[in-house]
Amino acid sequence: MINILAEFFVVILKVLWAIVMAGLKWFVRPKEKSVAGQVCVITGAGGGLGRLFAKEFARRRAILVLWDINKQSNEETAEMVRQIYRELDSPMSKDGAVSGVEEVPPFQPQVYTYVCDVGKRENVYSTAEKVRREVGEVDLLINNAGVVSGHHLLECPDELIERTMVVNCHAHFWTTKAFLPKMLEMNHGHIVTVASSLGLFSTAGVEDYCASKFGAIGFHESLSHEIKASEKDGIKMTLVCPYLVDTGMFRGCRIRKEIEPFLPPLRPEFCVKQAMRAILTDQPMICTPRIVYMVNFMKSILPFEAIVCMYRFLGADKCMYPFLAQRKEAMNNNEAKNGI
Repeated sequence: MINILAEFFVVILKVLWAIVMAGLKWFVRPKEKSVAGQVCVITGAGGGLGRLFAKEFARRRAILVLWDINKQSNEETAEMVRQIYRELDSPMSKDGAVSGVEEVPPFQPQVYTYVCDVGKRENVYSTAEKVRREVGEVDLLINNAGVVSGHHLLECPDELIERTMVVNCHAHFWTTKAFLPKMLEMNHGHIVTVASSLGLFSTAGVEDYCASKFGAIGFHESLSHEIKASEKDGIKMTLVCPYLVDTGMFRGCRIRKEIEPFLPPLRPEFCVKQAMRAILTDQPMICTPRIVYMVNFMKSILPFEAIVCMYRFLGADKCMYPFLAQRKEAMNNNEAKNGI
């Protein structure tokens, strides 16, 4: 009994210490780690946040491995990355390095593109094998690819529901199973899950999307605990949960107009810069903006009816309805054009 009490006291001290250290990071910015020369796989790199992540990692001289289902858009991202590499390797950059803060070693541009449908398990495994054979072992895995059906539940075809679940959630299992074994062997790596605030708290009309993001977050948290339990402290995990990002995925989504100036959609560039800071400082989780932390906490302690009242006040209860209406109208227009 004395041993249990003593151990419990030690646990309390460790918890308090962890809280203090986390609080200090708000005031003393941790040093960012280097990812230069490390192999970084980014899924859904053909546009949106994936493209911005690619450009940010390129500026930090990582070796980029870009996955996307769309070959053309993926190649466009790759060309942007090559341009960044050329700028880093330009004579001006070298002169600046000599007379500036740090001296940068010679760098050879390296970016690889692969057409991969992460919704197909065998495609993920075969592409991962190509990456290991042609590029090398992976140091960073950015699970970013995502889709949204844009239908009310009872109007959504089963195939689209399955597609949303597979791409937004199941694909994380497959990419992780493909690259984690070597990370465990080397005790080195970093896995990033790009989820959503809709994986922490939900809203009406996007049941499949919310379920897929809740699943992705559950997978990420369980895997984080498994890695901790295996005492592989060289493998880091970062969960990214942004509020609505202005990438066009949820175009038309609106909260109450009086509240919207205080909670506008996030600029994609800002979202990715915040995520990059978290990744490079090995931060376990990043919610953008910070109010998402508070909303998630309140959801955990308040009665459901209280949450409903808050949603209605903010206009968040039906915020997706304009988006769903636009998607439905666009689909009807396409069907009319095709003579369906």
